Amino acid sequence: MRIVLCLLTLNAAGQLPAFLQALGEQSCDLERFLVIDSSSDDATVELLEAAGCELHRIARDQFNHGGTRRLASELCAEADLVVFMTQDAHLADRHALQRLVDSFGDPRVGAAYGRQLPRPTANAIEAHARLFNYPEHSRVKSQSDIPQLHIKAAFISNSFAAYRLQSLREVGGFPESCLVSEDTLVAAKMLQAGWNIAYCAEACVYHSHHHTFTQEFQRYFDIGAFHHRQPWILEQFGAVEGEGGRFVRSELKYLWQHAPGLIPSAALRTLIKYLGFRAGLLEMHLPLQVKRAFSMQSAFWGQESLRHPWVD
Repeated sequence: MRIVLCLLTLNAAGQLPAFLQALGEQSCDLERFLVIDSSSDDATVELLEAAGCELHRIARDQFNHGGTRRLASELCAEADLVVFMTQDAHLADRHALQRLVDSFGDPRVGAAYGRQLPRPTANAIEAHARLFNYPEHSRVKSQSDIPQLHIKAAFISNSFAAYRLQSLREVGGFPESCLVSEDTLVAAKMLQAGWNIAYCAEACVYHSHHHTFTQEFQRYFDIGAFHHRQPWILEQFGAVEGEGGRFVRSELKYLWQHAPGLIPSAALRTLIKYLGFRAGLLEMHLPLQVKRAFSMQSAFWGQESLRHPWVD
């Protein structure tokens, strides 16, 4: 099986030494290691060239989560599988990639994603988010699971995920333009087309974030804007509020046991996330400058105005 690892980078010099060391220890046999770099201005390029990877550079303002991954998948069109990672995901052991790839031994699996563990410095809020979304037991999700799992059936993360190129092409590939959640969009299309999505809990990376309150709002604004533009996902998979309520109850229980002092912060974050998401659903009614301020992907809206000059 021909496997290509694709890494997306931007000013990754501080993270690359550990990433490259862990990658070099992997038991998985990769045909190619492709990097799409968004015009880094630190030592990223030098480190990647020294590592002997295949480097493809794009202008920073040309990056978007859908189009850049579409470019990557087109650059490795001869492969059977493409594994996507982000620069801040650290492979947990030498078999992480191989275990993820092994998910495709099932010919019905179109995509697979691994378990994301909280980084060692994570606080309880950050840790719970990973433990909730990435449980310790593997499972394969199919179209028949949608009535039970709802939107969670299409959950996947491109920080550490692999795709069968055949199934990716069958559903049209990654979108040319996508603010965020390009992975969810593809997974939803695969499920609707009869492919399965595998969650491999044995394939682990360390990957978590401590977002500021502003970043939480921006992140959920982007998610809301994505769902405004792809309304069919919530229509066919179910609204996110039910899953959000389950998360809040789980978080409250976890914090009560491990860090009760963080409960007020978590409550405020929940409100901020909700407001950000609702604002994102209304993005079509907001001026361009407001959308840029509300979004974590401000460059996307510049691309949007070029694609659609009538966008205000």
